[in-house]
Amino acid sequence: MDWDDAYRGEGKFEGPPPWNIGEPQPELTALIDDGKVTGTVLDAGCGHAELSLALAAKGFTVVGIDLVPTAVAAARRAAEERGLTTATFVEADITTFTGFDEQFNTILDSTLFHSLPVEGRDGYQRSVFRAAAPGAHYYILVFAKGAFPPDLEVKPNEVDEDELREAVGRYWVIDDVRPAFIHANDLQIPGVPAPPHPRDAKGRLKFPAFLLSAHKE
Repeated sequence: MDWDDAYRGEGKFEGPPPWNIGEPQPELTALIDDGKVTGTVLDAGCGHAELSLALAAKGFTVVGIDLVPTAVAAARRAAEERGLTTATFVEADITTFTGFDEQFNTILDSTLFHSLPVEGRDGYQRSVFRAAAPGAHYYILVFAKGAFPPDLEVKPNEVDEDELREAVGRYWVIDDVRPAFIHANDLQIPGVPAPPHPRDAKGRLKFPAFLLSAHKE
């Protein structure tokens, strides 16, 4: 997928990408409300950064990293418009970024993991592990196998629980992997019907997912 096109509302999708729901994913909002997010935060693959912006509005210092120039520019504009000075954004490859050794107490992955090529997963884990402070907590919200029709031409790299545990457990101590949902707007791809998933109170699709919780010893 051409991610820059997607964030400009061009290319495969008609309009904004479906994962831009105008707020953080509800599963991660619940973590914030439960006090699970602490200290300095890394928003890995921040996109338009509604998660980063929501955290900054609550007083967190947060760094959003994304490879896509259009997304990073939009996040910076939004932070400036909202007067959020504790959110900063970096254009970088999440699988190789450096310069933040042991800086983050919490790392949040809001639908990034499944967007990476499978061969990029280990580099991603090494990079975020290096950026994590001792004792840091790490949360991944990722599409589960079966979230999308098997014959869809382009789709995320969905995971089953075993492959998720295998990739992350090389570096992190895994505390929990549980079923979850990723909320998204309709795909708006010509000729592709909406998946038969339940919808939330706002009419958004609830795709099957996993929420992984881990920590760095």
